[in-house]
Amino acid sequence: MSISAAQVKELRELTGAGMMDCKAALAETNGDMDAAVDWLRKKGIAKADKKAGRTAAEGLIGIDAGLHEAVVVEVNSETDFVARNEAFQDLVRNVAKVALAHGGDTAKTAAAKYPHSDKSVTDTIKDAVGTIGENMSFRRAARLGVEHGSVATYIHNGVADNLGKLGVLVAIETTGNAAAAKAFARQVAMHVAATNPLSLDVDALDPAAVEREKAIFSDQARASGKPENIIEKMVEGRLRKFYEEVVLLKQAFVMNPDLTVEAALKAAEKEIGAPAKITGFVRFALGEGIEKEESDFAAEVAAAVKK
Repeated sequence: MSISAAQVKELRELTGAGMMDCKAALAETNGDMDAAVDWLRKKGIAKADKKAGRTAAEGLIGIDAGLHEAVVVEVNSETDFVARNEAFQDLVRNVAKVALAHGGDTAKTAAAKYPHSDKSVTDTIKDAVGTIGENMSFRRAARLGVEHGSVATYIHNGVADNLGKLGVLVAIETTGNAAAAKAFARQVAMHVAATNPLSLDVDALDPAAVEREKAIFSDQARASGKPENIIEKMVEGRLRKFYEEVVLLKQAFVMNPDLTVEAALKAAEKEIGAPAKITGFVRFALGEGIEKEESDFAAEVAAAVKK
């Protein structure tokens, strides 16, 4: 099949591999982008990239918190300029408040009454489009809560209180000192912002993702010509390294790389005064998974001149 320049460009952006390698990978996999990424990785040309999704949408991430719970929401806009608009910032804050009152459920939040209004959140945002002058939408919400302990929050690239480009929640369950638990959980939230783990623990990893890594590691190991029993140990070793890269509790703690997050939590129990357990985390990066059409301004001008 014919491979387009756009496909080659996309694969280069995803993997960082050279143009000819990308073209060869796409030709070998009949243009299948995911298969082409795996083909390059098996050849040792590209590394795994768990952050391959292109972040393109604008707007704000907002956070609101209660005593033992917190929510994070994403409200999108067309341009970054609107994020500095106070009316839009108030809108995101209020959407977060509504989400907190409705358990972080996206659909219930969208349908719920907007504060001091008879209109729903969805209808209020539609009305704001005319006022602010941009298309906007409430995309998603999530909540974490604990019976005992704390839920810490963290906003990265903040533009105002509890508003920014990236928001993280971390829940820690404990009967010990809540303030100490929250302080540690906030450090973990900053860690999550920096490392973007795929799961809390190994058991929570997507089995399909694990099998995909196993297949790639096996092919790489067999290319070495080693016997099967050695290959099995090589794959086990590479899987352990994979877990250390993508599983929160197995990662080296950003605040103290000599410890894993799991070990750092155990050490923090002395300050907390009781056993503690991280029960969950949520990380919202603005626009992740949304592709925005990129325009070539020079090409547009050239095309307009020809008309």
